[in-house]
Amino acid sequence: MQPPLRVALVDDEPMARTRLRRMLGHEPGIDVVAECSTGDAAIAALRRLRPDVVFLDIHLPDLTGFGVLAAADAASRPNVVFVTAHAEHAVQAFDAGAVDYLLKPYSLERLRAALERVRVSRSAVSQSRDARLPDRFAVPVGARLRLISASAIDCVIAQSNYVELHVGAERHVMRETMSSMESRLDPERFIRIHRSRIVRLDAVSDIEMLGAGQYVLRLASGLRLSSGPSYRRRIVSAFGLRGHPA
Repeated sequence: MQPPLRVALVDDEPMARTRLRRMLGHEPGIDVVAECSTGDAAIAALRRLRPDVVFLDIHLPDLTGFGVLAAADAASRPNVVFVTAHAEHAVQAFDAGAVDYLLKPYSLERLRAALERVRVSRSAVSQSRDARLPDRFAVPVGARLRLISASAIDCVIAQSNYVELHVGAERHVMRETMSSMESRLDPERFIRIHRSRIVRLDAVSDIEMLGAGQYVLRLASGLRLSSGPSYRRRIVSAFGLRGHPA
């Protein structure tokens, strides 16, 4: 199962964002993780959330969409679909690496074509990235290093300046950040459910819905992990919870 496409919307017109969000809501496998009306807010969201794709207006109150791209981290830059009422920037947009260029007002069919281009681009990048993902992690055990298979990790929990790798009943401590761990784990097999918790999808045996956008995930090992409200959408998408009360 492909993970949901994590989307950021950047447009200073609320009605334009609402229309795009509504259209995306009709498409399967879409998780809108951020909406921004300014360039500065967009830059912060891209750095913090690292979406797969950003639908980016060119004319923003504080800077242009091209300025947003210039300030984005090169290593985590998302696929970009420019959304604008001005056709004259198309050449510059594709020179900047845009996947597509939507002219307002665009149709649902045109949006779907853009999404398909994003998915093709994402798949190519994912194959390249997956070749570099580590199969095993070296964790210190006394004077030795134990090699832990990524597929054996049930969850990762932040502990101050360290992370705990939970492997069944065992716990292994590494000096690592959660952001770094998230980037080193296969996003098709692991999901971040809280700023301090990552779980392997196949390790989850059942999910309890608490309301207010929060869940408790119980692992096959018996461990229970609560989620953060801001991670609700990605949990709903990853586990196919659409239509269930939350």
